[in-house]
Amino acid sequence: MDILRAAAEVIGRVGPAGLTLAAVAREVGLVPGTLVQRFGSKRGLMLAIARQSAKEAESMYENMRDQHATALMAVTDLAVTSMAAMTTPEVYANHLAFLCIDLTDPEFHEYALAIHQAQRRVCETLLAEALAKGELSAGTNVAALAATVQTVVAGAGLTWAMDREGMLAHRIEREVITALAPHIAPPGDLPTEAS
Repeated sequence: MDILRAAAEVIGRVGPAGLTLAAVAREVGLVPGTLVQRFGSKRGLMLAIARQSAKEAESMYENMRDQHATALMAVTDLAVTSMAAMTTPEVYANHLAFLCIDLTDPEFHEYALAIHQAQRRVCETLLAEALAKGELSAGTNVAALAATVQTVVAGAGLTWAMDREGMLAHRIEREVITALAPHIAPPGDLPTEAS
């Protein structure tokens, strides 16, 4: 696991094209031969990263709800956390290069799609809870709103990488709150403890 985390950090610095087993080995204090034995190749290492990310996606995002007072707060944190590794536009660009592989290589795409779908399911679940508890206006289409949140996150990342204004976490938080705002129930519509 530490090897995969280190490899993801190397990708953030140099992109998938610049990733080498030797660079990852240096990062974790191993000899490159150890990584060759374990992963076989750079592609094998990158697939291991994708596979691990897909495994972690469901549980990582499900844990969001336990950390927040409301489901809507958890939705916002889910969006911010999903892009937490993107600390600079350069790191974002390098991870975007990995996404380009995800989009063109069927083996990588399988894992990227699993992550995307896990995020969507968790977002929908949180929004459904928010609707049931009166945080969202009656009749809100939670499936459509979850799709909008995902689109907003992707767009906010690209816009931030281009204009480089502020921090990505703040941009995503602001944009998700803006997307949710028209759907938030007016304060008088919130259910009371007795209801």
